[in-house]
Amino acid sequence: MGVAVNTEQALRLLNELSLGLVRAAKPGEMPDFTLRQLAILLTVYLEHPPHTVRGLAAKLGVTKPVITRALDSMGRHAIVSRRRDEADRRNVIIQRTVKGALYVETLGDLVIAKARALPG
Repeated sequence: MGVAVNTEQALRLLNELSLGLVRAAKPGEMPDFTLRQLAILLTVYLEHPPHTVRGLAAKLGVTKPVITRALDSMGRHAIVSRRRDEADRRNVIIQRTVKGALYVETLGDLVIAKARALPG
């Protein structure tokens, strides 16, 4: 099931969502993540685990250090956590957290609210 929007509506939704995220980014509340960080976060929370640094780097087409830096930022906010894969110590497993799940749910609610407010 798709939602029919035109180009202007899609861009307005992206703009309103971006503004909503920036405005909500207050100390101790929703962090102001970059698009890359949001892509990583949504991949971790919307796709079935396990997620590894190596796997995320391949999926996003970036290097492992890029993923590591993004995870460092998200880890400081307790949105994700990391642990060594005991089966293969070379891999780092990215884990969901309760705070991260709440953040993603809030993000989804913001998308819904902004989409409903679109003109036309």
